[in-house]
This record gives sequence, structure tokens and C-alpha cells, in this order.
Amino acid sequence: MAVSSLFLPVVAYAGLNILVCAVFTHDKFMAKMKRGRISEKSLLLLAAFGPFGALIAMTGFRHKTRQRKFFLVPLFLILHLLLFLFLWPRVAA
Repeated sequence: MAVSSLFLPVVAYAGLNILVCAVFTHDKFMAKMKRGRISEKSLLLLAAFGPFGALIAMTGFRHKTRQRKFFLVPLFLILHLLLFLFLWPRVAA
């Protein structure tokens, strides 16, 4: 696969992580204002697909860092890195 054919998936993945970061940030500010919240199940589902954005928002805004189930987010990130390392030799060939 040529480098140019990798451009769209990389941009889409980066966009997804930016969206996840925005959703986590929005939930944090809604929590501060004591307004409607996004369910934890939804946040974890988003984090499974965009762990970089979720982890950035969690650490940057100290959001959901004390809740045990959100300890899964770094594991999601590790899984994404392992998947990337596993797929990269096949894509680069």
C-alpha cells in the first residue's frame, strides 16, 4: 500500500480521536455545570475507538481518572499500538 493511500485512514483516525477528546471535554464541562451528562458506557465505547483522544482529555481535564472502569482507556491505547505494530509490516510491504 502506497503512502498516499494511507493518508485517508490516518486522517480519519486522527479525526476520530479529536472527536472523542471533544466529547470527553464536553462531558467534563457539563459535569461542572451540573447539567445532562454522557453515559459512562458511551464514553467507554468512544474510548475503545479513539483512546488517544480519550486519554488526552482524561489527563488534561482530570475527567474520569478515579473511576476504575476508566482504567480500561490506557489498555485500549496499548491495544491500538499493538494492532498498529502488527499491521504495519503488512501495510508497508
